[in-house]
Amino acid sequence: MADFAWLIPLLPFIGFLINGLLGKSLPKILVAVIGTGAMVASFLLATLIFFSIPQGETIHLNIHLFDFIQAGTIYIPFDFLIDPLSILMILIITGIGSLIHLYSAGYMKEDEGFYKFFAYLNLFVFFMLLLVLGSNYIIMFIGWEGVGLCSYLLIGFWFKNQDYNNAAKKAFIMNRIGDLGFLMGVFFIFGTFGTFTFDEVFSKASLVTEFNQPIFITICLLLFVGATGKSAQIPLFTWLPDAMAGPTPVSALIHAATMVTAGIYMIARSNILFVLAPTALTVIAIVGVATALFAATIGLAQNDIKKVLAYSTVSQLGYMFLALGVGAFSSALFHVMTHAFFKALLFLGAGSVIHAMHHEQDIRRMGGLAKKLPITHLTFLIGTLAIAGLPGLSGFFSKDEILAKAFETNIIYWVLGVIGAILTAFYMFRVYFLTFHGSFRGTHDQAHHLHESPLTMTLPLIVLAVLSIVGGYFNLAPIFGGNAGLEHFLSPVFAAGQAKIHHTNHLSHSTEYLIMAVSVVAVILSIGLAYFTYISKKSVPVEDGDEINGLHKLVYNKYYVDELYDKVFVQPIMYLSTSIYKFVDIVVIDGLVNSIGKGIYALSGILRQLQSGSIGIYVLMMVLGLISILAFNLIP
Repeated sequence: MADFAWLIPLLPFIGFLINGLLGKSLPKILVAVIGTGAMVASFLLATLIFFSIPQGETIHLNIHLFDFIQAGTIYIPFDFLIDPLSILMILIITGIGSLIHLYSAGYMKEDEGFYKFFAYLNLFVFFMLLLVLGSNYIIMFIGWEGVGLCSYLLIGFWFKNQDYNNAAKKAFIMNRIGDLGFLMGVFFIFGTFGTFTFDEVFSKASLVTEFNQPIFITICLLLFVGATGKSAQIPLFTWLPDAMAGPTPVSALIHAATMVTAGIYMIARSNILFVLAPTALTVIAIVGVATALFAATIGLAQNDIKKVLAYSTVSQLGYMFLALGVGAFSSALFHVMTHAFFKALLFLGAGSVIHAMHHEQDIRRMGGLAKKLPITHLTFLIGTLAIAGLPGLSGFFSKDEILAKAFETNIIYWVLGVIGAILTAFYMFRVYFLTFHGSFRGTHDQAHHLHESPLTMTLPLIVLAVLSIVGGYFNLAPIFGGNAGLEHFLSPVFAAGQAKIHHTNHLSHSTEYLIMAVSVVAVILSIGLAYFTYISKKSVPVEDGDEINGLHKLVYNKYYVDELYDKVFVQPIMYLSTSIYKFVDIVVIDGLVNSIGKGIYALSGILRQLQSGSIGIYVLMMVLGLISILAFNLIP
């Protein structure tokens, strides 16, 4: 069955071609069926591949499609790698992607670019599947750049709004910065190992016995630069909140199943290289926990429901990088999976609210929606409980596993991680309480038209809510009586790297229970504080322009990071480009071209005097010419 894995990315690509070329003349229902059907077919095929693996066995299969590049000693085949990591990723991408496509059929039904939207979604998924299925860094990089292109197309989908175009350009440009680092890292890999193919690179790397060699630190830090771009970590995180300019299904797809997980996947795939560079792992852990905490504080003061969720994604990605940095690769992938469930649920739930509120996104204009949107309310609550890490839900298991691994490595990581979890619980319940409880603060017209979303939108919410509840049990730890199924499934991918990690600090069950209890109690107290603030006291965030204190103002304005980047990078580059334009374009190039034109014009003005129209002068000139010719030929 795995031999047919090449169909998994091909089906969405066919959906893209059909809807892209013919969709304008097709009924919307048929466009939705083609786009969603291609995704569902890919998901079913991925599921069949997963269940075709004999129990207790693993799979590692290279599928050769064709020779892509062959020049001298460089040989790059277009191959797919089917192993536990790629299977997990394609299940997440196609499964969550299918639900988002179905949701889009209802959310975008009135949009004039309906067919184009589905074509772009299919293309986005195609490139993401290419990224995770490629058996070498070049095929991965093609998918890597492809999702960057599609993010530009989808974030700026409503291109008549210039602010949305600016957001799309910002995402594209910031990702190019990260992509340069990734590409340089790939070149260093080829220079070191003489190949781009994963199996060959990793088998050679596993033979290395010396840690922290400069070349491995360089490779890993360059790869990490690429990951900070795609997965929105400090300092390349500011594009992701602005990406909310795209339609809500795009936000869900980017945040839950595709683009932002690319950096996590790339590092997890390259785990043996990073294990050989502990310094790089330390950098990743520090950046990850710093991003988790930094983004969580910003989420406390945002009033756009999608912006809050965007900063929560940046924060949750920080936890994944923290896990990678402490060598807990399986834990990072576990959180990728659970986060895909509850973050897709939260974004689609937010989209359902926005749909009911006639595109209003400000939580200060909401309130009391629980009765009007019962399904959206209940599923959003489940997603909020999951991301807050309440016991029994998916986020609890994956988040606390990361915190436990962090505690094993460095207690400071754990402390900062717990603080981030406290902030997460507060700002998420802040959104929940202000949106669904209290009195309605919108307009009379909005209140009159409030209604639950159609089945095409609520069905994905219900499915994702169920997954947000049960998702944590796919990797239930032994401390809870489980067998860590996902970790065992992924273990062959990380075996070589884990063999080189010296585990010196294993936690006892009593210690695990203790740190877990601390985290849970802290989260519950944080939820209680949010309840007291927004339900008991009925506090509502102040309006824009009202006076706020210094710290609140700093957080509300996102620490002025965008303004800092604008001053330090954007304005100097704009000034430089303007100066070059004024000198090189206007003075040098235009001056040269214009001077030539003026010279020719002046010369033609002189020569024009010879054309006086007098026949006598023409005869005289002819005679003088004949005399000159004779003189030239007769005089020795």
